[in-house]
Amino acid sequence: MINKIIIVGGGSAGWMTAALLSKFCSDKEITLIESPNIPTVGVGESTLGTINTWLAMMGIKDEDFMKHCNATYKLSIRFENFGRLKDGGFHYPFGPPYTKENRAELNDWYFKKIIYPQTHNMDYAECMFPQMAFVGQNRISDKPNIVDGEWTFEKDAAYHFDATLFAAWLRDHICIPNKVKHIKEEIKTIETDDKKGIQSLNKKHKADLYIDCTGFKSLLLGKTLKEPFEKFDYLPNNSAWATKVPYRNKNNELKNYTNCTAIQNGWVWTIPLWERIGTGYVYSDKYISDEDALKEFKYWLSHPNVTYDPTPDFFTKKNWTDQLEFKKIKFEGGMYRNAWVKNVCAIGLSSGFIEPLESNGLLAVHEYLHFLLRCLGRSEISQFTRDNFNYSVRRMCKGFAEFVALHYALSSRTDTKYWRDIQERTYPFDFDHASLNNDFQRAAISRMQNYHYPSSEGLHCIATGLDWPATDLPTLIKYNSLFGFKSTYAELKKEWSESTSELNKRKMKWFLAVRDCPKTIDFLQKKIYGSPK
Repeated sequence: MINKIIIVGGGSAGWMTAALLSKFCSDKEITLIESPNIPTVGVGESTLGTINTWLAMMGIKDEDFMKHCNATYKLSIRFENFGRLKDGGFHYPFGPPYTKENRAELNDWYFKKIIYPQTHNMDYAECMFPQMAFVGQNRISDKPNIVDGEWTFEKDAAYHFDATLFAAWLRDHICIPNKVKHIKEEIKTIETDDKKGIQSLNKKHKADLYIDCTGFKSLLLGKTLKEPFEKFDYLPNNSAWATKVPYRNKNNELKNYTNCTAIQNGWVWTIPLWERIGTGYVYSDKYISDEDALKEFKYWLSHPNVTYDPTPDFFTKKNWTDQLEFKKIKFEGGMYRNAWVKNVCAIGLSSGFIEPLESNGLLAVHEYLHFLLRCLGRSEISQFTRDNFNYSVRRMCKGFAEFVALHYALSSRTDTKYWRDIQERTYPFDFDHASLNNDFQRAAISRMQNYHYPSSEGLHCIATGLDWPATDLPTLIKYNSLFGFKSTYAELKKEWSESTSELNKRKMKWFLAVRDCPKTIDFLQKKIYGSPK
């Protein structure tokens, strides 16, 4: 039976774990031990809409925490230059697509692309997601029914925030008031038991369950219990430089989406917080040294829309980027074979990591906590319970890793060795099972053979943005025939011209519906931050 729980490690994973358990397992004694000398990673500044379920469970409102965490709202993720250089980018908006009046689910847009080949891929999100009207005009509203469909502000708007400040807010406003015992102490010795796992920490701290929130270090699961680590070899990156950039024109730069820009040897994130911009360069040190990657990053910060071509004196002259503090981060894409072994359960980075693309760091924390909470609801923990937890974690982590990998796999870039090698990388397809049980398989079968993607997943946004597969006439004629429509090109064009015109009309309808809503910065000022001093 689990009556006493020790969480090792603070940061967002540790304090989110402590907050949840202190609320829903109040009959248990909960202690959090963190080193006073080890800083947190502290770059997880972007979330997905799924965090709203966790916040709702906790009873946390936006007005409670956002102003303490430098937070802003996030409605989408924009990807630029992932398909090819100067591709104009595309969006992956949060929330469901709108297909109510469509004749062929998501495929109406592909017929539009055939009839009007010059249609930009950005148009896909604008035609299928009413919430893009907010994104395109950098506006937000929490009033219901402004646009069509099932998108709601409360459920689908995510956040940008300072993860370190968020952890501190949880500690002070939820954990300590809920009687979580907080110990600042370096873990110098870990005593083990072959059967149970961890016996004690520093020969004095004992628990029935130890939760590892020590980040990449994975002090309990990886270093102490020696659980095998499985690499995701299909992921290209293993390094990052991160920094904080002041606003130069906040009215223009504070967007309601995360921007991801692919460059020479990886990609750059841009996350607008309330008082600053969080940014970083994710890359592979197999293709570029850390020092040269920092140079590339500094050049990009100074020339964000220009191909990398520094003058000989660029790195010797004084530059505004010299005033910034840069933090180097090393990681390995992969996961421990099991996240719960004996009496140790790992949450967050200590159980594995993919890479920063698609904001999956904090996603793993709150989703794994949902799994853990369901397990702790039982009076006793059996091996079957642990196995179910491990299966759930493994399935989620591997599935998301495959989704992230497809952002690279579907790219057409060949301008550097990094991108050329991605073109030759192999991926673990699994065609021995009839069901679509991995994202690589889904990317191949969903549109290549079945002519459509499920609207409930995000793959259709990424694949369409990256032209996978190419929108070709024979495919659409065949798909057209499946619906019983006419199949010659002339008849197809006539058949679908009216429907594609309806896509344009509703896009304009959504645009007009949103144009009087407040700008993102004004909405935040009024709802969260109050009148400026």
